[in-house]
Amino acid sequence: MADVNRGNRPLSPHLMIYRPQLTSISSIMVRISGLGVLTLVPLVVWWLLAAATSEAAFAVIDGFLRSWFGMLILTAAMWGFWYHTLGRLRHVIWDFGYCLDVPTSEKMGIGMFVGATVLTALVALVV
Repeated sequence: MADVNRGNRPLSPHLMIYRPQLTSISSIMVRISGLGVLTLVPLVVWWLLAAATSEAAFAVIDGFLRSWFGMLILTAAMWGFWYHTLGRLRHVIWDFGYCLDVPTSEKMGIGMFVGATVLTALVALVV
């Protein structure tokens, strides 16, 4: 029998009543961090080309990267790199069928935020 009430109910949750889960936010952040790190590739290429061409060109880009703004960009890129790496690792674990229950997935999402921050701090201290 056909569902006569089908046109009156929503097919998916409305954006105003939908509550995002930690796992969906962390998954979206993995994609954003991957795009963010990808946009910095031209900066790395510029640095390498400047190092290969002349001392003056290298001084320009190296001076920019060693400024407070350049260090801020590099620190954010490092956090994005670690977050994206941990997110990919989480997906590999899920692909093997482990840690798929909701409480463990949420703990892994929190662990990604904390882990990326700790690893970024360690890299900043070493470098």
